[in-house]
Amino acid sequence: MPQSKQSHRKDEHVSLAEHYFHGDQPNDFDEVRIRHDALPETTVAEISTNTTIGPWHWSSPLYIEAMTGGSIQTGKLNARLGKIAAACKLPIATGSQSVAIKDPSLAPTFSVLRENNPNGLVFGNLGAGQSLAAANTAIKMLHADALELHLNAVQEIVMPEGERDFNWLANINHLVAHLDRPIIVKEVGFGISRPTMQQLYAAGVRYLDLGGRGGTDFAEIENRRRPQQEMTYLRSFGLSTVESLLAVTDHPKDLTIFAAGGIRQPLDVLKALMLGADAVGVAGVILHELLHHSDDEVIAMLTSWQYQLRLLMALVGAKKLSDLPQLSDKLIYSAKIQAYRQSLA
Repeated sequence: MPQSKQSHRKDEHVSLAEHYFHGDQPNDFDEVRIRHDALPETTVAEISTNTTIGPWHWSSPLYIEAMTGGSIQTGKLNARLGKIAAACKLPIATGSQSVAIKDPSLAPTFSVLRENNPNGLVFGNLGAGQSLAAANTAIKMLHADALELHLNAVQEIVMPEGERDFNWLANINHLVAHLDRPIIVKEVGFGISRPTMQQLYAAGVRYLDLGGRGGTDFAEIENRRRPQQEMTYLRSFGLSTVESLLAVTDHPKDLTIFAAGGIRQPLDVLKALMLGADAVGVAGVILHELLHHSDDEVIAMLTSWQYQLRLLMALVGAKKLSDLPQLSDKLIYSAKIQAYRQSLA
């Protein structure tokens, strides 16, 4: 079967994301240190990572963030991700299903994720400008437990064939009001500011994925796809995940905060939770491991991350996840981040 332009773009995204992946690349999580107290007075056996996120009970605050789908090759990746999520008992989001709304023959490249993860938490994914009918189709395609609506204005303006209409807020409000699944509004790597958080909350959004700068850079990826590659100046544009977490520190209590973007290892997960995240998403590291290792090896890595998080919680004196935000006074910020915090005051 000949490959469509949309499917080819999905394969390009995976290839370029891997090309630009650097697992040890510095980001703003390095600008936040944790004060070491040598008497944590904890026992690892007592540590619990159980948490309640909206209507769901998770055994760990981790989830596999949206990555792929929409082509034969990315469908194979989704099949593997479904098995991995099921084995690790981690929630998982699929990549944008918009391509399968336009071309229903591509739906199996997404639904395979659910087929291989029949009892797990699976989140669908569409652009924030999609219609109610499209949203219902995306949910049905995956029997999705929730739907991510992504905000990707930066990506779209750099994408050669990208959208140019970014009037999304009223549509988000409409979808939140009329869908029978939780809606998670997410950025795709450029962060969420305090004003944006406030606008989305007023529109009825109660699940917000900050999707900050620091991991996969879609401005860089899409610029590589431009004939002249002339928009290099948008590389590293936006707010980092750390900056976004600090920006929404005073969020309403009924707003659930997901943090993704630049999560490289379990210490980043711990810092994000101490900064107020309710759950933490990982994508780039998992995609890299998926492309170079077996499913069993990826499962072993994620299982190790879950255990290491318990070890790190014991190190800072937290027995349960709700203790972590209360320990934010242990965080030491670089001058750059401290200046940013002061600008928010």
